[in-house]
Amino acid sequence: MLDFLPQYVAMQMSTEKTASKLKNWQPDPNITPEQLEEMRVEVYDRIVVARVGLLLRHPFFGNMATRLRILAADEWLGTAAVDGRNLYYNTQFFNAMDNKEIEFVIAHEILHCVFDHLGRRGSRNPMLYNIAADYKVNNTLVRDNIGTKPKIVDCYQDFKYEKHTSEEIYDELFDEAKKNGEEFLEQLGEMLDEHLDMDGDGEGDSDGGEDKDSNGHNVSKSKPKYSKDEIKKIKDEVKEAMINAAQSAGAGNTPAEVARMISELTEPKMNWREILRQQIQSTIKSDYTFMRPNRKGQMSGAILPGMNFQDTIDLCICLDMSGSIGNVQATDFLSEVKGIMDEYQDYKITLWCFDTKVYNEQEFNGDGADDLLDYEIMGGGGTDFDVNWTYMKEHNIQPKKFIMFTDGMPWDSWGDPDYCETVFIIHSHYDKGLQAPFGITAHYDEQAA
Repeated sequence: MLDFLPQYVAMQMSTEKTASKLKNWQPDPNITPEQLEEMRVEVYDRIVVARVGLLLRHPFFGNMATRLRILAADEWLGTAAVDGRNLYYNTQFFNAMDNKEIEFVIAHEILHCVFDHLGRRGSRNPMLYNIAADYKVNNTLVRDNIGTKPKIVDCYQDFKYEKHTSEEIYDELFDEAKKNGEEFLEQLGEMLDEHLDMDGDGEGDSDGGEDKDSNGHNVSKSKPKYSKDEIKKIKDEVKEAMINAAQSAGAGNTPAEVARMISELTEPKMNWREILRQQIQSTIKSDYTFMRPNRKGQMSGAILPGMNFQDTIDLCICLDMSGSIGNVQATDFLSEVKGIMDEYQDYKITLWCFDTKVYNEQEFNGDGADDLLDYEIMGGGGTDFDVNWTYMKEHNIQPKKFIMFTDGMPWDSWGDPDYCETVFIIHSHYDKGLQAPFGITAHYDEQAA
């Protein structure tokens, strides 16, 4: 797998260069500002009409659409884009579609927000992940008859991906792109919209230099940038809006994928940290002692020994540092390891990182918690869960409990189910119902803190 890294870098550069080739429709560069403003008056009204149409026929999408501000973005945008608060549009692009096609495009943008496609890409190839996200969204819209797929764009849509997540679609596209390169990408279709880069590297210029034209319509002069705080607020707003829109739409009027997401967000579930705590407690040695009598025995007049717990834990912890893991996830992983150390007076924790091999194994005990601050995160290649079990067997490591912090996307096998008791803590996976085929699975939730 590591031998493929140079090819991956080359492919990433190649696919980014071919991004412009993946669009057949282009706005007329010779249109005058006066003509554009005149066209914008009608286009804006048609967008409003399309939102009303969604409210009447597809109330979930209609409710979500009415909360988005409508901004013309002709100076930097060739089609459409969304950030969770604003719907950006190219006037000529929307003018070239009928109202039902505009409904499709608006719903397309809404699903990108609902599925958090703008925040789930991580370190994946941007072009390939955007294509995968479009497949997921367009399949849902075509299946549920939301508007009409635009004729001016050969959208990415194929029901062979119907049961796939965007990450799973990406993996298949990645394999195909390795084999066939640019020719493969050019044959697939073209992007319906532009996916904004919401990686949190901006300084908060999220209005894109907003202005108004002579007719009073909002206009975005430049591509917006977002700070990490803004992105978190937008995600929270989308989640709340999604739940409210589904409630307003009523039963049966929300896409099945969205309904499952809402169920996961609203149904009570055990805090993943509590699950981890219970699993760790099960490794603590115990014995009987008369120094701590059993209170139940006192009722019968007999003195029975009670349990003597030694507050000592013995764990192996591995951190998934494959290429799909971002810096935020890596920081979260280490902070949780530090939290385990802080909770117990004495411990033996063996820690390492992995991608397609194991890196930087270190042992920590009760006197060395501060050493974790100097621990070096290593990895960044593919993902092979099996290397952890191979490593433990080769080094005669037999943990009482093996804990893996991961994004839950193994290349193939999840590991050896018979070697040791395993706990998978899964971070940032779209499918919150995902369960490992063995051991205990818990999904990391930032809100659980």
